[in-house]
Amino acid sequence: MIATIIILFLIALIHFYWALGGVWGIDKVLPTDSKGNRLLNPPQPLSALVGLVVLGFAYVAYKLWQGSSESIILYAGWGVAIIFLLRVIGDFRMVGLFKKIKDTPFSKYDTWFYIPLCMYIGFSFVLMLLEI
Repeated sequence: MIATIIILFLIALIHFYWALGGVWGIDKVLPTDSKGNRLLNPPQPLSALVGLVVLGFAYVAYKLWQGSSESIILYAGWGVAIIFLLRVIGDFRMVGLFKKIKDTPFSKYDTWFYIPLCMYIGFSFVLMLLEI
């Protein structure tokens, strides 16, 4: 489960990079319509906030990996698992297994990379929580 911690840490770093104005990869992570118009345009401070939240997720994963039985960590762990597994299902429009927009670069990355990654992270939290 150390891989989960590393993955979450790297995701947080990427969000901090975007918060500082970086553009690498941004065209592959934001949903667009079939004409290429972005459907989301998050401001840079929101990217920083997401980076902090994901860093918190990495901390929760670390504590679970260490065998923590603190209630707050257990509840947070279940919350993180639910967040990532719900992301797999998606919003029935732009992201997830049941998205309607399927012919954009983002939707291809979503299908082949983001959905499996979110499924891995979600189930790794479940496994850590169940101590399997």
